Amino acid sequence: MSTYYPELHERVRRQAELLPALYGDLDFDSQPYRTTTNPDDVSSLRGKPSTRAKILADESVVELISTTTWLGDVVSDSYAALMGQYSVSTLIGMLKTACRKGIDAVEDAPPELAAFIADMEATPDWLDMELVREGAEHSRLPMALLAPFVVRGAFIATFLNTYAALPMALTGALSGNRAARRVNETTSFFAVTTLPGALDRYGPGFEAAAMVRLMHSMVRFNALKRSPKWDVGIYGLPIPQLDQMPAGMINLYLLAMDARRRGRTEFTRGERAVVEFTRYRCVLLGLPEELLPTTPGEIIRVLSARSAMLRDDFDDATCGELVRSTMDAYLRQQDTVGERIADSVEKSYSKLFFVRMFTGGKREVAARMGVTLGAGDYARIALTVPFVYGRAAVVARAARIPGLRRITRAYVLRLLKRRLEAYGTAEYTSDVADYTPAGSAA
Repeated sequence: MSTYYPELHERVRRQAELLPALYGDLDFDSQPYRTTTNPDDVSSLRGKPSTRAKILADESVVELISTTTWLGDVVSDSYAALMGQYSVSTLIGMLKTACRKGIDAVEDAPPELAAFIADMEATPDWLDMELVREGAEHSRLPMALLAPFVVRGAFIATFLNTYAALPMALTGALSGNRAARRVNETTSFFAVTTLPGALDRYGPGFEAAAMVRLMHSMVRFNALKRSPKWDVGIYGLPIPQLDQMPAGMINLYLLAMDARRRGRTEFTRGERAVVEFTRYRCVLLGLPEELLPTTPGEIIRVLSARSAMLRDDFDDATCGELVRSTMDAYLRQQDTVGERIADSVEKSYSKLFFVRMFTGGKREVAARMGVTLGAGDYARIALTVPFVYGRAAVVARAARIPGLRRITRAYVLRLLKRRLEAYGTAEYTSDVADYTPAGSAA
């Protein structure tokens, strides 16, 4: 087979040279059990078998998925590997200081931290930063008005495959009260990045991205080196860049599918701005350009290829437990009657979003996964739709009227900041002491 991505191919193999303690024992020429190109195997891709067959016949995209299955985050992983020398709190503290004040403000900063920050500061020349800023503004309104009602449904969609969900299951971070914290941290990250200037070098979104990268690296390091449950031959690399792509680009997938339904092969100017903003946010998280396509067709192609090559498995002890604990989690900071009502409404919207987007509208399939959409949920949605979607529509229309634009922007920003206060302070940590046994997929 031809090598379509030689630079990416070389980047993967250099990981063993750059960080042998973590990557030295990995066989990058093999593929873990989770990855399958056998047409007879059941994959995570839903739909007609002919669709999967067409994807598997595309050598270029098959290589891309196979290669990025082994792609980690060497600069962040190298910093996380210092856990043997520094406490987790010290590593987090130094990273926060470097993000807020610069690397020179960190006393005796380790070279791994300097390399980590330098990597995040190096903005690729293939990004259009003017579009990035425009895209942040376009993303702010749905993040403030709509995302809070569906984010839980999108979040649990990342737990529907045992091979991809196991790293989070091992951390124990989605059981009990930790489930609420992780959902709020995830929502907070995506919300804070849309604030004006948030992704600038010293912005809060830049720091949040660094913290997310460090958390992923800590999970990766602990799973490979400290967890007897992690089998590289089955699961491959914990949290490869390939598995970060769906969460980072789910909004673009929805945009791409909407464009396809409307018969368009290109995005509008506003949509293209959202694409560029999302790509930059993903770059700060460590994703390579090859996993960040820009057109509707390419976005659908790459995300579908991942599903087509990811072996299907829903282990109830892993996936089911993650879904149930996340759906049961109470996300509010206060326990009042009003907040309880708001929590139940949000859960109903999240359930509906999940059923429509990830089970093809089949409630019985969702129920087997731990998401039960009932009459009470439909009633709550029916009663609140005029407010939830009606308000979003009114604000979106007002934002297009020159005389109301300034007032509308201020309103959305004020609401978004209130949302961030409600999500609480994000910690973005992973402690091996919290790691728990998880179910086996094979």
